[in-house]
Amino acid sequence: MGSFSDYLENELLDHLFGKGSYTPPAIYVALSTAAPLDNGSGLAEPSGNGYARAQTAGTDWSAASGGAIDNANAIVFSEATGNWGTITHFALMDAASGGNLLVDGALSTSKSIGSGDTAEFAAGDLDVLLD
Repeated sequence: MGSFSDYLENELLDHLFGKGSYTPPAIYVALSTAAPLDNGSGLAEPSGNGYARAQTAGTDWSAASGGAIDNANAIVFSEATGNWGTITHFALMDAASGGNLLVDGALSTSKSIGSGDTAEFAAGDLDVLLD
């Protein structure tokens, strides 16, 4: 399950209470070898070796129900051309690189990604809960 970052919590609260407007961004899924902190620091994405965040569209996500949402379609990363390390966490970001952390969470099972591997979240496997 993913949890909201400090940035997203503040943006949504400001929007809800008329203190600012929030326009939903394109959401990019990032992989991390460490747990990001709620303030956005600590994200440890693979570097090089064919790694890039996976961009999603609204149609890639199910409709929220019961305070939760998940990916309606598979989210597939490019094939690794070298070692990406052991992936332990995911992050949803608002940019293809850099940007703001929106949501992060731990994988239920860590996964070592090596040359020739393709990281993927099957439909329904990436869950975000608003509680």
